[in-house]
This record gives sequence, C-alpha cells and structure tokens, in this order.
Amino acid sequence: MKTSDFDYDLPQELIAQKPVEPRDHSRLMLLDRKTGQMAHRMFYDLPESLSEGDLLVFNDSRVFPARLYGKSEPSGREVELLLLSRVGAGEWRALVKPGRRMRTGARFVVTEEIGGDETRGVVVGVDPSGSRRVCFESEPDLGSVGHIPLPPYIRERLGDSERYQTVYSSVEGSVAAPTAGLHFSEALLDRLEVKGVRRTFVTLHVGWDSFRPITSEDPSEHDMHSEQWELSGEAADAINSARVEGRRIISVGTTAVRLLENAALVNRESDQLVSPGAGWVDLFISPGFEFRVIDGLVTNFHLPKSTLLMLVSAFARRENVLRAYAAAVDERYRFYSFGDAMLMH
Repeated sequence: MKTSDFDYDLPQELIAQKPVEPRDHSRLMLLDRKTGQMAHRMFYDLPESLSEGDLLVFNDSRVFPARLYGKSEPSGREVELLLLSRVGAGEWRALVKPGRRMRTGARFVVTEEIGGDETRGVVVGVDPSGSRRVCFESEPDLGSVGHIPLPPYIRERLGDSERYQTVYSSVEGSVAAPTAGLHFSEALLDRLEVKGVRRTFVTLHVGWDSFRPITSEDPSEHDMHSEQWELSGEAADAINSARVEGRRIISVGTTAVRLLENAALVNRESDQLVSPGAGWVDLFISPGFEFRVIDGLVTNFHLPKSTLLMLVSAFARRENVLRAYAAAVDERYRFYSFGDAMLMH
C-alpha cells in the first residue's frame, strides 16, 4: 500500500469556503460499501436511509478558541500561535508562525481585543515535529484573546463562529470540529428521534493532525499524534446493547470511529464490545483493518493522501471510495470541512 494510492484530482473551486444554510441542506451521497452503488440525496433526507433502532454515535467535543495573535518582543512583529494541547500550568504545545522568529527563548505578547490586557509568554522548547512548547506568565483568558481556528484551506472569515460547532457540542477541547456533525440541525435530530433512531455521545478531542497530509510514500512511516477520548458508562451500555440486539451502530464522523474501534481493541479480551474508559488514542486505520464496532459511517469528503481518506477506504474499499469521489467531483459536490456528506453503509 502506497500513499499515492489515495490521491485524487480535486478542482480548487470545490473546496467549500462557507457552510450551507440551513445546516441540513447540504448534499448527501449514499454509498453501499459492499457493492459500490451510489445515490444522491440531500442531508435532510437522512432519516429515510436509517431504520428504527439504528444507533447514531456522535462526538460531542467542542472547538475551543485556540488561535492567538500577538507580537514578538522586542521587535513588535506579528506572530500567530495555535494552541494544541496543555502541557502543564500555563504551558502549551503550539504551532507557531513564523517559525524562524519563534525559536527557543523567543518572547511574545498577546493582547485582549476588549480591555487591552496583555499576556506575555516565551518559547521554552521545540519538539521534533516542529511544534513549540510555550509558557505564559499567567494563564491566558482564551475567551478574550483566543479565536476559533479554521482549517488552512478555508480562506474566508466566518461570520458566526457557532457554524464551526455542532449543535450538540458540549465538552470543550478540540482544535478542529468533528465536521460530519455540522450537518445535523435540531429539527433533523428531532425527526430522527421520532423515527426511532437512537443516539449516544462520546468525546474525542480533535487535533490538528486531521489536516496534516502524509508526506511519506510509505504510510506506516506516518506519525499519528494522540488525541484525548472518553467513553461514558451510558454510551458503552448503548453500544453494547445495540450489538447484542443486532441493531446497526453508525458513527457520525471519523473521530468517533477512532474512539469506538480503539475502545473495542482495548476491550477485546472482554465479553463486552466496549467498556467505559478514557485516555489517549493514536490509532491509524487503513485498508486491512478489522472493524469491530461500526456498521455505517456518516462522513465528509476528505483530503487526498490523508489518514482520513485511508480510514474511509478501509471501511468501504479503496476502489469504491475513489469511484465515489470521482462521481462527487463530476456532480460538483462541495469538499472538506464545510462541504457535503456521505453515508457509507
């Protein structure tokens, strides 16, 4: 298996720059993962493709205002930080721009937009991946100085930051949205409930690796960064009951897939499919992976040569997925975070 096996041609104008309104008015491709048969619908038609008793598993993580804008000291030149994960009190792992100004020992200041209070920091280390460890003199008030980060391929400003949050997000901790969930409106969730489609929530805090391409031709050389997850007792019970009762388990998004399949691997010596727990996951799912939990997947259209494209190819076969992507290009579907969706089942 080579990374180039997961490449495809995508016209730049098909990379969605804004979300559709209302949320559930994006397009929906149906893909039979066994036969490769496709059909074209709207996302608000999703209940017609699901059955009473199906269990939808949502990732309820919420994006936090992780992007900071500041100035280096003493030069006053502009710098940008993307906080990835907390290392300790006042200390974070972060991506920085420009990297040449943000070496170990470099000092910077960020200023609140309202009030003008300043928070100073210093780069205390550089990780092998190129990320920095930065230490703040006092913990920054991210609600005042932080901005919701958008993926690098989105060049337009977002008027309402809530459009990069799912309507059910509740646990802050992601630097990127679990974007398959962006298509669900409250009205659509109500319709699914009326039909008897069940739901449960898990938490996986999405890292910036979602947008990091695989740079090696050998995917096994790709270093997957860990992401924090939590599976509650209530969610574990819902998932185990669905499996025992023969009901389909459908993941909303690839983030929930990684959590669920990791939980099943951790629990493989038990007579239960999954057990409650929490921790860190760096599971790399590629063709040949044996899925233990999911029977279906709601997902967006992913970047070429990405770990996410490999994951969906593992679930629905690479040939089927690439044919579906080619059809999506022909049909002028919208791609990536604010783009259209696919139901693989």
